[in-house]
Parts: sequence; structure tokens; C-alpha cells
Amino acid sequence: MRRTQAGGSRPGAARPEAVRGRERVAARRGGDAPPPRGRGGDVPPPRGPRRPPTPPRPPRPPLVLRLGSPRRRINIGLIGMTFILSIFAGRLIQMQGLDSKVYEAAAVDQRQHTEEIPAKRGSITDVKGHELAVTVEAREVSIDPTKVPASVRAKAAAILAGQLGKSEQEIAAKLARTDTRYQLLARDVDPVVASRLLQARLPALSAKKTYRRLYPAGDLAGSLIGFVGDEGNGLGGMEQARNTLLAGRDGKQRVETGRDGQRIPMTSSQRTAPVNGQDVRLTVDRDIQWAAQKSIIEQVRKSGADSGTVIVMDVRTAQIVAMANAPELDLNNWRKAPESEYVNKAASDVFEPGSTNKVITAAAALEAREVTPDTVFQVPDNIKCADRVLRDAEAHKPESMTFRQAVAQSSNVATIMAARRVGSERLYGMLKAFGFGSAPGGGVPSAEAGLLPDYRKWSGSQSCTVAYGQGVSVTALQTASVYQTIANGGVKIEPQIVAGTTDTSGRFTPAPAGKQTRVVSATTAKEITTMLESAVSAEGTGQLAAIPGYRVAGKTGTANRYDPELGRYKGYTASFVGFAPADQPRLVVLSVLQNPRNGHFGGQLAAPVFKDVMTFAIKSRKIPPAGSAAPPVRMRAGQ
Repeated sequence: MRRTQAGGSRPGAARPEAVRGRERVAARRGGDAPPPRGRGGDVPPPRGPRRPPTPPRPPRPPLVLRLGSPRRRINIGLIGMTFILSIFAGRLIQMQGLDSKVYEAAAVDQRQHTEEIPAKRGSITDVKGHELAVTVEAREVSIDPTKVPASVRAKAAAILAGQLGKSEQEIAAKLARTDTRYQLLARDVDPVVASRLLQARLPALSAKKTYRRLYPAGDLAGSLIGFVGDEGNGLGGMEQARNTLLAGRDGKQRVETGRDGQRIPMTSSQRTAPVNGQDVRLTVDRDIQWAAQKSIIEQVRKSGADSGTVIVMDVRTAQIVAMANAPELDLNNWRKAPESEYVNKAASDVFEPGSTNKVITAAAALEAREVTPDTVFQVPDNIKCADRVLRDAEAHKPESMTFRQAVAQSSNVATIMAARRVGSERLYGMLKAFGFGSAPGGGVPSAEAGLLPDYRKWSGSQSCTVAYGQGVSVTALQTASVYQTIANGGVKIEPQIVAGTTDTSGRFTPAPAGKQTRVVSATTAKEITTMLESAVSAEGTGQLAAIPGYRVAGKTGTANRYDPELGRYKGYTASFVGFAPADQPRLVVLSVLQNPRNGHFGGQLAAPVFKDVMTFAIKSRKIPPAGSAAPPVRMRAGQ
């Protein structure tokens, strides 16, 4: 009988998928499942007893909070508090007991601040006491940007800019610097302006007392006087050369201040009083300086020269009465001026003097008794010297010429002839005696020594050119000193620029007189003076220097100018130097123009400057003419 529905399937028949699935599940769970059948329907043997199922875990009992003993808690808390308090107590004992002095000193250091009390810088005056540089009281205005609220910065910047003469953008930028507690707004502020700003009640604004330097005469003797920098030190000229004397010594004051920087009332302070600087009185005469400066500035403009210099010197003392340069430095606007104007060219610029140097050759020849003013030379217009042919300024036929005439007409050839009689060694010695190759004393700032090569190193042509002022370099101050020596009877005096000093009590101390040295005899000096008078006569090259009513002695100079930037000669140096009255010399005046473009001869360009300045100077000093007439001299051969 078939069992197809109730009894199961036939052996070997395929089982439904659902049955197979239940068997697999039962096998995984460890339950009963129909045993698998082997091949051909065989039932495999049993595999052994099955593991009984794991019994469920019992539930955990609820946690029970067991509170400790209150006494124990209190004891632990007391121990902790005692430990902490002991730390505080130990620190307190250390600070107030063991290290009390250290912390006291640190606290004092925090409160105490050292303030500098600036000394008042001394004045610089002319020889009559007129102020050329003076110090006045001023204020240094600063602010703490951290205490200026952002809402009022714009208004504060507008007020400060209007009073201090600065742009609002500049002031606003400083007020915005909240990373710092100090911003300097302006130096050299007028006390009235500073007081007005403080009354405006701007937050954290302060004004410190200081001084500022004023130059009442503006550019008068600007490069000679020099100027003072922001730190109060002299930068150039007399301001630098006499800085220690003028500056004095700053004082100090220790005060106690609070966190806001304000001084704590009733606290102690230590004060060292400042020592004000001394006044320096120059030998310069303000009026003559003005005339010299005016004349050389006008001539530089007319001639198209690069620069010009005038020196006025007292013959008897070698005191410098005027030292002018063109262009000149405006001391009230020195920051805007080119650096080339900072230099006192009259003492520092080195150039080849040209024919003004011929008086030294004449002095060497006369002292050696190789020539006299009346010695006659047969003078062509050129002469061969080593590998060069040297010429006079103008071509001329060979002519007989006295040495006096040669100097008056500035003949290069005749001067070389006289120098050959002297020799290079003796000529070199005379140049040294007149001060060439060494810086002049007397305290003139920036004074240079010039260039004087040893005669043993002169080239063949240089032994000739030095005789008429080429191949040797000097300063205007050195050239003026040569003519002071001749005018002073052959006695050289160191140039002087300082007349004396005045201390804080008002006591004036005159400067010591310059060192005196005899260079040539009085006879030689007198002979050269008569030769120089001839140079200013109608037959000389310096006619434009003549002053009606006065006897004038002088010499023109025209030299090739060496340009250091090009490394070669280019242009000319035109000069004239002389003294008056020639019979009783009182003043020396030198004028120099560098690289003029509208003409180049010294007699044409520099002689008129000499005349203007000398005329003003002798009138200013009320120097009368001596009244004597020039002695008759033999100008030409055959006379």
C-alpha cells in the first residue's frame, strides 16, 4: 500500500527544501533532527550523547551604597586642609620673612623710574655776540594708544594733527598701535602748543620737557656751524667739533610712579642736576659773512659754476672773519638738503690752485737769492719740460720780462724758469713751510691737508707744473693762509675760528692765540707784496680787483680742474686772493669758483667777488686807506 501523503516519502525520494532547512536549523541549535542518511538510504550510527543546554544565569542583586564613618571623613578633610594651609604658610614665611628684602627691592624697582633731565645746549654766536645757534625750551609729545578708545581715535587724530602740523593718517596710524603703550607723536613742540593739547584732555597724552635747536640766521655760515640731530648730538661743523663743550651733561631723577605712569605723591626722589653747556663765540663777523655769502652766491649763479667759496681772514691774528660757501646749507631745513651741502667746502674741498700758487715759487726764488723782482727773463710763450710742452695762457712772441712783470701777468714759462734756478727740493721745502700737505690747526672743522707729493716722486713735467700750481692740491683755507703769511711780513699764524667760550656763570674765556711761525723774511714778504700790487694794476691780470682809494695786492688763478668722478681733467678752477690795504695789510679775501661755464679766468670771475667783499669788509670795520702811494717799480725790462 502506498504512503504518499501521511506516512512520509519513499526511500530515496527527494525531500522538500523546507524539511532540509528545518533539519539544518535543528542541528545548529543542538535539538533533535532526523539523522542524515548515507548513500543508498543507510542510516549512519549515532555519534554519542548531546551536551545539555546551559541553564540561565540568575539575576544580579541590586547595588547597596555603604556610607563610611563620618569621623573618618572629617579626619581626612582636616589632613588635606592642614597640608594646603601649610604650603601657604611656608610661602608666606618665605616671602615676608626670608625673601622680604628681595621682594621689597623688586617692588621699589617697579615703582621707581629714572628720568633724564636734559641739559641746555650752549649757544654759538658770532664775534659780536649775535646768536647763530640757540637752544629754546620745547616739549616731546607722546601718547599711550591702549588707553585711547576706538570711538574717539578719529577725533583725537584730527586734533593732534592740526596742532602738531602732521597728517591725520600718520597720527591715526600711531593711535591704532594698541600693541604698545608708547607712541612718540612729535619732537620739538612749542610749549604753548603742548599746553593747548593737554587742555584738550585727550586720553593718555603726555608732554615731556626738552629743548630744541634754532638757527636764527637760517643759512648764514650753515655748513660751518653744522646742525644737531634728533638725539641732541652735533652732526657736522662747529656743532660736532665742539659737541662736548656745547652739550654739557644731562642730569637724572629717580621718582616713584604708579601703574598709570603718574608720579606717586609724597614719595622720595633722587635728583642729579644737569650741567648746561657752554657758549662758543666764533671769530666770524655776521655782517661780513652775509656780504661774502651774498656775493659768491650771485657769482656762482651768473657764471654757471658748480660751487663757490669766499674766505675773509684777519691778517694780524689769522682769525677767520667770514667763511662762505655757495650753495649754502639752510640749517632750519637741513633734513631736506642734499648731503653735499653738509660739507664746509672752504676747509675740506681739495683742488689745484693754479697761478695763486706762484707767490710760493716767488718766495722760494727770492729767499734763495736766485732772483730779484727786477731780474730779467727772456720768455717765449712755451717751454719744454720732460716729455711735455708747457705754455702761457696766451700766445706771444719771445720777450724780455722782469720777474715782477712775470708775476703780474701770470706767465707760466717765466715762473718755470725761476723754479729751475731754485730746484725741486728747495721749492718743496717752501711749499711745506707755507703749510701745504698738512692740515691747518686752529680748530676749523673738517679742515683737510691737501696733497703734496714728495719732490723725489715728482715726474719730469710735475717738477715744472708745481711751480705754477698744477700737480699739487690745496684747500681754500690753505691758500688764504699763504697770503696771510705774506701780508703779515712773512709770519704764518694758525687760522683761528673760535674767539672763546662763555661758561654758565657768564665768564668769557678767550681762545689762545694761534701758533706763529716765520716762513720768509720781512724783506721777501715786502718784495712779494709790491709784485702783487703790480698784478692788480692796469698791466696786471687782476685789474677788476682794484678798489678806488686803497692799495690792493693780489693774484689771479686759473687752473685745470680734476674731476674725480670722470677720473680726468675737465673744466677750470677760477680764483683770486689778495689783501688790503697793501701798505698796512688788515684783511685777506679769497674767492674761488669751481667749474664755471660762462668764462673761466680768475681775473674775470673771481676778482669782482674779491672787490665786493673787501670793499664791504673795510667799510664795516672802518679801515681807512693808509694814504701812501705805491712806490715806483720797474715793471718792464729796459725801463
